[in-house]
Amino acid sequence: MESSLEKDFTIPTTANYMQQGTGSPVILIHGIASSYRNWDDLVPELVQEGFSSHALDLLGHGDSPKPASRSYQMEWMFQHFSGWIKSLHLTEPAILIGHSLGGYLALEYARRVPAWTRSLVLVDPLYSLSQLPLLLRRTYRSSQLSHFIIGRTPPWMFRLIVDMTSMAMGNDHGTLHSLPPRVRAQTALDYTRTAPGVYNIINTSRDLNGNLSSVSFPTLVVWGDKDQTLTPSSFPKLVNQMPRATGKILRAGHVPHQSNREEFNQIVMEFLRSRS
Repeated sequence: MESSLEKDFTIPTTANYMQQGTGSPVILIHGIASSYRNWDDLVPELVQEGFSSHALDLLGHGDSPKPASRSYQMEWMFQHFSGWIKSLHLTEPAILIGHSLGGYLALEYARRVPAWTRSLVLVDPLYSLSQLPLLLRRTYRSSQLSHFIIGRTPPWMFRLIVDMTSMAMGNDHGTLHSLPPRVRAQTALDYTRTAPGVYNIINTSRDLNGNLSSVSFPTLVVWGDKDQTLTPSSFPKLVNQMPRATGKILRAGHVPHQSNREEFNQIVMEFLRSRS
């Protein structure tokens, strides 16, 4: 049964965000249960290269508004995101860089607002529920279960999960963790700040397979070959469906922009320079 909030829902008009630098605009979009701090390692390089970086906390995330609903909708997320971009009063089309859920929103924005899109960088992007492993798909499908689990998980448990995942992934430098301490701490904090109802948005996402061929902007797709959140074999399929897309595989998990920072930043900056 829908609550009165779902029936009469009004998209919040405010968002917590940051802006640094001057020059051509770059919009940075984080994934689910994260925040704009996801991009702390990329923003300084964008600014140094002469780009203006804009990154927000999506609806229900970070310090942005968190409507009291158990069942967030993807369309709410998109309307809040696109309304925020409009509020920036940009004077030229933007480069969109999106991770996971952020990749989905970047694709939707490029498809629905092409006049204000310049190019795309998609990092382990979501574009179809078929990308999710079966167990994760079933978990997202039960919004009540997700709300119960997330709403009752203590902060220390989130940090333990993050640390264990970081250790399990490892890296190529012989260190114990794939993610540095500050990133692990921020990741755990972002989980605790995410509205439980956010996890329902995956259920309300459209399968974009039928629309990918129409997104003809220059696109770089970067993904980790050890991604356990979205099936790695799904990303080459995305590249093949987009007319002007190229792909780059990294030895990483679901967050190569955080675990493989130097390599990731180099790949992205080379792509952006080639499009300047």
